[in-house]
Amino acid sequence: MITLTERAAAQIRELHASITEPDSLLRVFVDDGGCDGCGNDYHYGMAFDEPKPEDLVAESAGLKVLIDPRSLPLIQGSVIDFGEGPGATPNFIIQNPNAQKTCGCGRSFS
Repeated sequence: MITLTERAAAQIRELHASITEPDSLLRVFVDDGGCDGCGNDYHYGMAFDEPKPEDLVAESAGLKVLIDPRSLPLIQGSVIDFGEGPGATPNFIIQNPNAQKTCGCGRSFS
């Protein structure tokens, strides 16, 4: 469903170690609306969250990832990496085979 690179998984583990909800899992999701002025339809989101009954649970690089049913067809097959994003700032980078158009910031797509 979604693939995490080892660099992304290491960063997620580091971030997870700093939160107060140790049983939470990584949620990857899509929300409506792109970045200001880019004209894209959706933007990516990631957060630590508790599983909901309707969630799909994928596993990659030894981590469980939650995906809601609405987001799955929009991000299925994506690869999440961590490295230098736009502006040479360390960031999560999502390579989505379903995106027809992406924003320069890498956070929104159509």
